[in-house]
Amino acid sequence: MTRTGKTVVQGETIAAIATAIVPQQGSVGIVRLSGATAVTIAQQLFQSPGPWESHRILYGYITHPDHQQTVDEALLLLMRSPRSYTREDVVEFHCHGGIMAVQQVLQLCIAQGARLATPGEFTLRAFLNGRLDLTQAEGIADLVGAQSPQAAQAALAGIRGKLTEVIRQCRSRCLDVLAEVEARIDFADDLPPLDEDHVRHQLESILADLDHTLATAPQGELLRAGLKVAIIGQPNVGKSSLLNAWSRCDRAIVTALPGTTRDVVESHLVVGGIPVQVLDTAGIRDATDQVEKMGIERSQTAAQNADVVLLTIDGTLGWTAAEETLYGTIKHKPHILVLNKIDIAPPINLPVTNVPIVQTAAAQGTGIEDLEQAILGIVQAGHAIAANTDLAINQRQAAALIRTQTALQQVQTTMADGLPLDFWTIDLRDAIRALGEVTGEEMTESMLDEIFSRFCIGK
Repeated sequence: MTRTGKTVVQGETIAAIATAIVPQQGSVGIVRLSGATAVTIAQQLFQSPGPWESHRILYGYITHPDHQQTVDEALLLLMRSPRSYTREDVVEFHCHGGIMAVQQVLQLCIAQGARLATPGEFTLRAFLNGRLDLTQAEGIADLVGAQSPQAAQAALAGIRGKLTEVIRQCRSRCLDVLAEVEARIDFADDLPPLDEDHVRHQLESILADLDHTLATAPQGELLRAGLKVAIIGQPNVGKSSLLNAWSRCDRAIVTALPGTTRDVVESHLVVGGIPVQVLDTAGIRDATDQVEKMGIERSQTAAQNADVVLLTIDGTLGWTAAEETLYGTIKHKPHILVLNKIDIAPPINLPVTNVPIVQTAAAQGTGIEDLEQAILGIVQAGHAIAANTDLAINQRQAAALIRTQTALQQVQTTMADGLPLDFWTIDLRDAIRALGEVTGEEMTESMLDEIFSRFCIGK
């Protein structure tokens, strides 16, 4: 094992709280140790009559090593190297939840010689020790942060190595082509001429696989980051009622008084497997009240920053000059016109074309499914959603694959121009290097630090 950036990993035992700690809500808190002295530290702190066997759970008491005062009644899980998450000796103290017990146990571990782990250091050690490749490690982070079942399934596919398999096959074929080319450079007189048609076929096949994998990048971004949807409109058109009906709870205050919503109200939903952050905004109008004016300014900002805008219209009033003005500010963005209060309004025509229009009666919860389908339609029109949704690459992986594509296309250009074989090898090596960055076979210390710094401390 080596040192990576600020993270010293060789010969050190690290410790961290591995569970979210919420006062009066968590029933169990876990403190995790990993390293050469993990078992020794645990034996100094944990009193149990049972034998210390790997992959067995021990029951006992955590005590202060100086005055033997009991800190907690707990379970201990021992996992000897290499059969552990990090391929080092790993010990987990399963304590009572809350703050005090786990914090005291963590401090005792540090006092006995452990070091507080940096973000993602347990997974970093698993990567450096060969238990995981980089796509699997990123899959773990994605699973922890998954906001929908589909996002969790995509993350699990990464952990199982589905992306790894695709990338390594592409890299292996690139290496085969490079070997053939270099052999002709070094042993031109001893080998038959290079089959250039076979090389072209190989490059086309690899590029096709890369195209298929890159097509999952927008899906991956949607599953991880989700959509931001802003509901805008004049006061009293039913924006807050729409949010409440959609979220199936009273997230926003609804009254007959205009200007009730003074700030942006958020609700988090899942639509078609995509996390959606819905923003109910203050009604946009000319206002003299300073607080309402601030709310309107925030509404305008929310609309400009949203991925999709829902311009809500009161069906009893129809399309007015105010809607015309609002529409001019959002028509450059993906948007849907929501014609609300259709239960008490006659059918009307809106003076816009080629725009999704959804009719709702928010107070009765009518039209929500149609609204969700319209949003999914915008997503599908604007993003190349792959049919194979259990494979979804992230932005870092996509950038590396785009560099691979560029390098292989340059090889094709070099071949078409009839340049010497030496020129072919330059871009082939670039492609191989970029593919290696996806799985971690070609990585710099700064890149590893950047990736693992986004992990939580206990993972």
